[in-house]
Amino acid sequence: MLKAIINIALAWAKKDVYISEDIPSGLVLGELLSRGVALARGILRGWGGVFVYRRVRIRGRNLRLGKFVTLEENVEINSYAIDRIEIGDHSRIGAYTIVSATNNFTKLGKGVKIGAYSGIGQFGYIGASGGVEIGSKVIMGQYVSFHASNHIFSDNSRPIKDQGVTSQGIRIEDDVWVGAKVTFLDGTVVRSHSVVAAGAVVAGEFPPNALIGGVPARVLKTLGRADEFDQASRPMPTL
Repeated sequence: MLKAIINIALAWAKKDVYISEDIPSGLVLGELLSRGVALARGILRGWGGVFVYRRVRIRGRNLRLGKFVTLEENVEINSYAIDRIEIGDHSRIGAYTIVSATNNFTKLGKGVKIGAYSGIGQFGYIGASGGVEIGSKVIMGQYVSFHASNHIFSDNSRPIKDQGVTSQGIRIEDDVWVGAKVTFLDGTVVRSHSVVAAGAVVAGEFPPNALIGGVPARVLKTLGRADEFDQASRPMPTL
């Protein structure tokens, strides 16, 4: 009965997801209770409609959270940045993930923008010195990391740590699936309707509709029509 009610509510809200009959009702009820507590915690922090789990740490005030954003356990956000950190409606930041715009006192970082209905898995890292932009409906596995700066090492007469850094930024467009343990390096652009295979180390610009993988990453194949890809990559339901 509980799952049926939730599925009716999802259909009413025009969500293209549903709760499977195979999922135990006890698991669904436990998740609902957990979400309720997280929502109450968000309200107490002054973020109405945001789900905040335990031990979430926010540094700075240059932060905008959209409606029904989820911040899981032990998420840490450093929002000291030139541009603010924005997390779009219905997006999720996985447990133990760090989002940091400024990593040291030598340069104020640019910021982070995450679109709607996107999610980064547990133990992620977003280092956004040069800015990180993630589109809408981007799904990511665990241990995905972004490094939007790069050390200069061209002068052999000086220590690398004293040669400064470049900061071009990283951009991931809409509707991209990123596998676990992918590393994005500064200057990367991944265009829409693409898949990045688990474990890839990604640098450079890539075309849309691409399957990307390897170390260093390259285009492995071109995916089918965008509408076919959308149909095959619909996200699993989240409460």
